[in-house]
Amino acid sequence: MTTSNNTVVILGFARQGKALARHFAGRGLSVVVSDLRSPEALAADMAELAAWPIRYVLGEHPLSLLDDCDLLCLSGGVSADLPLVVEAQRRGIPVSNDAQEFIRQSPAPVLGITGSAGKTTTTALVGAILREAGFQTWVGGNIGNPLIADLPHIAATDRVVMELSSFQLEVMECSPHIAGVLNITPNHLDRHKTMAAYIAAKAHIVAYQCPEDVAVLGYDEPNARGLAEQTAAEVRYFSGGTDVETGAFLRGEALMLRREGQEREICRRGEVHLRGFHNLVNTLAAIALSDAAGASPEAMRRAIGAFTGVEHRLEVVRRWHEVTWINDSIATAPERVLAALAAFDEPLVLLAGGRDKNLPWEAFAREVKRRVRVLVLFGEAQALIDGHVRRALAEDAGPCVLEQILYADTLEQAVSAAAQAARPGDVVLLSPGGTSFDAFRDFAERGERFRALVQALP
Repeated sequence: MTTSNNTVVILGFARQGKALARHFAGRGLSVVVSDLRSPEALAADMAELAAWPIRYVLGEHPLSLLDDCDLLCLSGGVSADLPLVVEAQRRGIPVSNDAQEFIRQSPAPVLGITGSAGKTTTTALVGAILREAGFQTWVGGNIGNPLIADLPHIAATDRVVMELSSFQLEVMECSPHIAGVLNITPNHLDRHKTMAAYIAAKAHIVAYQCPEDVAVLGYDEPNARGLAEQTAAEVRYFSGGTDVETGAFLRGEALMLRREGQEREICRRGEVHLRGFHNLVNTLAAIALSDAAGASPEAMRRAIGAFTGVEHRLEVVRRWHEVTWINDSIATAPERVLAALAAFDEPLVLLAGGRDKNLPWEAFAREVKRRVRVLVLFGEAQALIDGHVRRALAEDAGPCVLEQILYADTLEQAVSAAAQAARPGDVVLLSPGGTSFDAFRDFAERGERFRALVQALP
C-alpha cells in the first residue's frame, strides 16, 4: 500500500486483524475494523488498541464500508467469497492481507513456504538452519505471529521465513523472493470448494516471482512439481525418490545437495531425529530452501542434528504404564494422519475426529483397518469417519488389525477411553484428521488440552 491510500478497512479482528490495525494506524492512516462479533466479545481486543484512533463496525459487514475504502485487508479466517470482498473487487478496490503487506514492505529477503502437509515443521527447521548459519532470522506467518508487527526491527541483511496458508495466498498478487511448495493434496475444500481452486490459490506463491527469485518445489508430488510451469523464477527441487538435477535428494542413507553440478552430502538419515519418511522429505525441503537463502552445508548439518520437531506434530507427551502418548493435533486432514501412522511400527490406539473439511477419507479408512488396533472417534466428524471405516472393513480384502471402534463426544472422553483400551507397548496417537473448530479455538488449543489430560492420568 502506498501512502496515497488513506483509509484501510480490515475484516476480522483476530490475531492478523489486530496486527494490521496496529500497523496501519501507526503509519497515520485511517483504519476501520469490521467484525461479525459483538462489542462485548471484542472488548479486551479493543482495549489493547485503545491508544489508536480506530473506528469499529461490529456485528455486520455493511457494503457502506467500501464507500471511502482505499484498501481492504482480510484476516485469515475471512473468505474471499464474502459479498463485501466480491463487491470491493468489482469496484477495483485492492484486496490484501497481512502476509502480502509484509512481503511488499520487508527490507529483508522473504522465504515463503506452503504445502498441504509439512509446512510448519519445514518452516521451523529452515528458521533453525538460518539462525545456525549466523543470520538474524524472523519466523512467523501462519506458523505463529503476524510478521508485519516486526517490520520496524527487520534489517536488509536479515532473513525472514514465513509459513503461508492457502487462505493467505488466495488474494495475494506478490510472491516471496524464495518460495517453497512442499505438496498440494486435498485440504481445505470446505473453503476452496474444488481442487482446481485450491491449487490456484497455492500457485500464487510462485506466480509473481522474477527471474532473480528461486522456487523450490516438491518433485515427488505432481501438483507441486507442476508449478514449475507457472513461475519465472529459477526452479530447484527436493525429492525422497529421485536424484534431482538441482536441489536436495535422498541417496541411500545420505541427504544430498546438488547445485551447479556439484554434490555435497549434508547429513545421514540417522542424524534426523524426526519420525517418519515424510519428515526426511521435509528435511530435504529445508536443505534446498536454506541453501537458496545462503546457509552453509555445515550449518545445515548442525541444525538438523539438533532439531527435535515442533509442538503438536508427533510430539511425545508422556510414557505412562508402558504406553507412549503422542500429540499430533496439527494433523487436520486425513492425509496428514496417513503420514503419522506410517511413522510407527508399534500397535496404535488412534484418536480421530474434530470437524471435517469436505475431504476424502477413503485412504484413511483403509490404513486404519491395516494399522490401528483401536480407533477412538470424537467430535462432529465421528459418524462420517465411522461410515468410511466400516465400508473399508466390509469392502477391502486386505489385512485387518482393527479390534474395536470406540466413540466419545469430547476429547476428555476420548482420552479416557484410550487410556482404558491401551496395552503395554501401544502408542496412543492423537492425529485427528479434522479441524479443532467444533470444540477448540485452533489445533494448538486442542493439543494443549490433550497434553494436560494425558499428564493428569493417574
